[in-house]
Amino acid sequence: MAFVQKPQVYKSAINTVELGVSDNKITLGGATVSPLYSFDAPIANAPKVGVEITDLGLEGEPKGIVDYYGDCKTIGEQAKKAAAMPGADFVCLRFVGAEPGEGDRSVEECVKIAKEVSEAIDIPLVIAGCKSSQKDAQIFEKIAEALSGKNVLFLSAKEENYKTVGASVGLAYSQKVGAESSVDINLAKQLNVLLTQLGVAKENIIMNLGSAAAGYGFEYVASTIDRVKQAALAQNDAMLQMPVVTPIASETWVVKEALASEEDMPEWGCQEQRGIEMEIVTAAACLACGSDAVILKHPASVATISAMVAALM
Repeated sequence: MAFVQKPQVYKSAINTVELGVSDNKITLGGATVSPLYSFDAPIANAPKVGVEITDLGLEGEPKGIVDYYGDCKTIGEQAKKAAAMPGADFVCLRFVGAEPGEGDRSVEECVKIAKEVSEAIDIPLVIAGCKSSQKDAQIFEKIAEALSGKNVLFLSAKEENYKTVGASVGLAYSQKVGAESSVDINLAKQLNVLLTQLGVAKENIIMNLGSAAAGYGFEYVASTIDRVKQAALAQNDAMLQMPVVTPIASETWVVKEALASEEDMPEWGCQEQRGIEMEIVTAAACLACGSDAVILKHPASVATISAMVAALM
């Protein structure tokens, strides 16, 4: 018997959210089919790939990343090179150095760095904070003001600071708000409800549902993203129809497979290649579950995932 395809196209859709401005803006979301099911119906906006850099520059980065950025001497030069990385759709600037325990960079200095990066690139910008919700709220407000009109996504508004971040980033300066929850569909929905009750339009909210490197409790990440997408599409849950962005680099390059030296674990092979593979495997799995964008940092990872997305669209 011949195979007869029965496409499953939902009447609901993931919200579309634009980042950036002018001809270089990108659109996340819009799908009416299960993740990567382009054989059921065309997917209007393919998943996007971001390149992460930090306010610490190239400090502690693997050799391949250092080599890619060559002799970049300023954060602006590094951002420009990140934007030019083959396969990059946007740049993510993470403020690791703003963490009180990691340098406690001042708000004023964070604003200066963000402006330098924004001026150096012509593709959309995502701003990611540190581990302190209080410090994030402070720097996000001032950066949102300094980059007014740039249509920047800020990762992330959490339960602890969503009022401050939502009011400043989303309402006062009309930027995009990333709602971050801890790998739980109920917490994700609750935070979206709270942000919309605050006045942030649901079309200006993107979800960061949390992540983990493959093999490190990743089954919870996979099941959560999958459940969110099914609720959004099959159940038409308006409070879960926001696009999903998943930071990958910050999770995969800190696990033992990426950190253990070749001297300590010679049987594991090349240390840098291990990190690349962890990044690729985790990103591919997140996209298969339903992420609308992933954030990576190694050129090899960005090229591989971009090629995968292009082949599946």
